[in-house]
Order: sequence, then C-alpha cells, then structure tokens
Amino acid sequence: MTQKIKILIVEDEIMIAEDIALRLTDMGYQIAATIDNVDEATTFLTQNMVDILLLDISLKGDKTGLDLAGIVNKQIHIPFIFLTSLANDQVVKQAKLVNPAAFLLKPFNDRQISIAIEMALFNFYGKTQLSTAPKTEQSSFNKRQTASPDCLFFKKGTHYQKVALQNILWLQAESNYTTIFTETEKYTYSCVLKHFEDKLPANQFVRVHRSYIVNICNVSGLEGNTLLIGKKRIPVSKTFSNNIFDQFKTL
Repeated sequence: MTQKIKILIVEDEIMIAEDIALRLTDMGYQIAATIDNVDEATTFLTQNMVDILLLDISLKGDKTGLDLAGIVNKQIHIPFIFLTSLANDQVVKQAKLVNPAAFLLKPFNDRQISIAIEMALFNFYGKTQLSTAPKTEQSSFNKRQTASPDCLFFKKGTHYQKVALQNILWLQAESNYTTIFTETEKYTYSCVLKHFEDKLPANQFVRVHRSYIVNICNVSGLEGNTLLIGKKRIPVSKTFSNNIFDQFKTL
C-alpha cells in the first residue's frame, strides 16, 4: 500500500496556511496539521510522524520559526522549508545557520513549492539517481535514513510516495533493469539487482536467485525449489537454497 508524504505546515496566517494545505493536497500530499506557533508544533512533532515541515519564520508567540528549526535539527531530524515574506540580509543570515532545505519567498507558485519539497526529500533522505528505463513507469528510488526506516521513498510523477517495506513483495532482474513489485504497483529502474540488495535490510530481503530478491515476510508457501508469493512462483537456485529454506520452519 502506498503512503502519502505527510507535511506539517507551521504558519500564523490562517488563510495562507489553508491555501497552502489545499494546494499541497491537490498535488497528492497529505497534510498532517496546520499550526501557528512553536510550542504546539514541537509537541505535535514529538507525538506524530511527519516527513517534512513547511515553516514560516514569523509565528505567533515569543518564538520564531528559527527557534523551531533549531529544535527540529536537534530532536526531530526531518527536512524543513522556510516559507516567508522576510527577506532582509539579517533574516537570511540567521536562516542559513539552521540549514533549511529551501527558502521560499511569498508569494510562491505551485511549481516552486513542488520543486522545493521534492528536492528537500531527495537530498535529506539520501539518494540513488537511476537512469530512466524505456517503456516503463519512471521513478527514482530513495531509502529513508532516519525517522521512518521501515519505508522507502519512490518518486512518482511530480512528488514522492512512501511504500512500507512490508508491502514490497519481490524484486526481479532482467538484464540491467530491476523491477520492484508491491501489492498494488511495480517500479522499473535501469539498475542491476545488486544495487538494491545493498540497500535493503538483509534480515527481511533475501537473494534467492541471480534474478530475484524476495521479502521473506510475504512468502506464502514452498514447493520444491520454489517460493510462492501469492500466485507468483519464484525459483530458488542451488547456490542459495540451503540458506533460504532453513529460514522456514516446516512440519
């Protein structure tokens, strides 16, 4: 099952916050909440999973977006983008010190914010740039390094989607291309299977054949030297058979 990217908006002007939320929802993102002050935002972030933060510098109360950015860097560890109308040299200098993923001046358009979010996710969670495979669905592969290690990021269209590791069924290689099969979709990349093997948790994703890696949590049956995942029959080569079948208890 594909999960939408969750975004927290921290903005003290209600109309602007609602407008941003609506625009992002139309782009396919999920709005976790809209909050207008640092204390409430901090509490929300410590109690809820959020992928990225959109943050105004000027907020209600004594604390600013710069203060919240410092807290996020020390405690929360997610990317954040400043959305502000403040552009004087002093503000920009202070903003640089907290390392935002981007700094957008109001008013901004949908294209600008979409690119900023995409680049923030791309740079923060680690990247593997892959060539485009012809006649297949195009996307990029990102593995989150923090916050949600049980998910991978897939770029689809103009935004990223989360896919839980448990929902990945198997990976299949054909020449220099690899296809990742999930419960509902598949993603094909111009990249060898070994590349993905190095990035997936070894206790869950196991090489069973030179052309296959399987999520052992989703194996539904065994038959000879074959693993069953739903209706898919996946061969197990002699090289890997002892290691693979020892992981399943049979009676």
